Amino acid sequence: MAEKYELNEVEVWDGNFAASQALRQAQVDVVAAYPITPSTPIVENYGTYVANGYVDGEFVMVESEHGAMSACVGAAAAGGRVATATSSQGFALMVEVLYQASGMRLPIVLTVVNRALASPLNVRGDHSDMYLGRDSGWIQLDAFNAQEAYDLTLCAFKIGEDMDVRLPVMVHQDGFTTSHKAQNVNTIKDEDAYNFVGKYQPYEEMLDFTKPVTYGAQTEEDWHFEHKAKQHKALIDSRDVIERVFKEFKDLTGREYKRVESYMMDDAEVAIVALGSTVETAIYAAKKIREEEGIKAGVVAPRCFRPFPFDDIREALENTKAVIVLDRSAPMGAMGALFNEVSAALYTTASRPVISNYIYGLGGRDFSVKEAIRMFKEAKANADAGYVTTPVQQFSGVRGPKLGFFETKRGK
Repeated sequence: MAEKYELNEVEVWDGNFAASQALRQAQVDVVAAYPITPSTPIVENYGTYVANGYVDGEFVMVESEHGAMSACVGAAAAGGRVATATSSQGFALMVEVLYQASGMRLPIVLTVVNRALASPLNVRGDHSDMYLGRDSGWIQLDAFNAQEAYDLTLCAFKIGEDMDVRLPVMVHQDGFTTSHKAQNVNTIKDEDAYNFVGKYQPYEEMLDFTKPVTYGAQTEEDWHFEHKAKQHKALIDSRDVIERVFKEFKDLTGREYKRVESYMMDDAEVAIVALGSTVETAIYAAKKIREEEGIKAGVVAPRCFRPFPFDDIREALENTKAVIVLDRSAPMGAMGALFNEVSAALYTTASRPVISNYIYGLGGRDFSVKEAIRMFKEAKANADAGYVTTPVQQFSGVRGPKLGFFETKRGK
């Protein structure tokens, strides 16, 4: 057993350190990594825990992020608890192997510190890499702060390793805004954290020579469709496991997580839907505009980006009059990815609130309370009019001429 490194008090951690502590407490067997800003400290810290005897595991340095995920696939197929971390271009280089990991049903945990994709080169945070992985077959959880980066990483192991799931899990946090910002984090004792995650239960591991198995078989048209359909079903069915794990985590810590987080939505007429650290800014703005102008504003935040919580999103927003969905990624010729998901969920509601899309915060551009308040006011104007009074999609905070796209023709 690894040397003791006890925790159970309030610590001042950034998001990277919080995620690395979760890897230590889960007693990960193998971390294979090629460090990249701003996720480097996660794997760097794990390497330190191994060197100091706090983890009875292996830290494998490889030649690229593609190699990192390939090594993780091999270690997981061999029967180990496996994790790694990456960002941006590194994530993009991993994409080919992400599909391999999910198709082989290997419960690897990947902590993604979200960062813009080049070109031009940028090391600051937006959600380009998160959206890039949305169809790769991984469960995707989103942390809004350092506390959640710690908690959700622990939950990720328990979710992915459940025998009814057996799928890899990403835990996202915003680059620099969360990963490098120090905040109070309520920790869990090592023993309690490990018992919550549970001892790793190998399933059809390649090193069990008494039961030979095949990984990465070729199927073509005879069985490929069936494999993908079953994988999709497992991802959709993981919703129940995610909720159960969140409940067990609340029982342990008192901290409650839901697949969709709602704030001030009981009587909200207008709402912002957002991901990541933006959520806390939007909540503050909603409180402020309620107090100062009486606008009934609320915030809805998908905690679970995959499987996308269509049912909970619909329930959270169906009584609103106008919704603004924020996408922190360049849509490149389309509506924003989150906007499309939310729109699909709301299309089946009887009320069909007015919905519009803002692209914001690309490459780490700050998102201010003032900006959020302006959006709430615009949503109120849309609600009063009964239609989108501005271009359906706008770029918020960009310098130069105001950019608006997909002009609405709808009027009274």
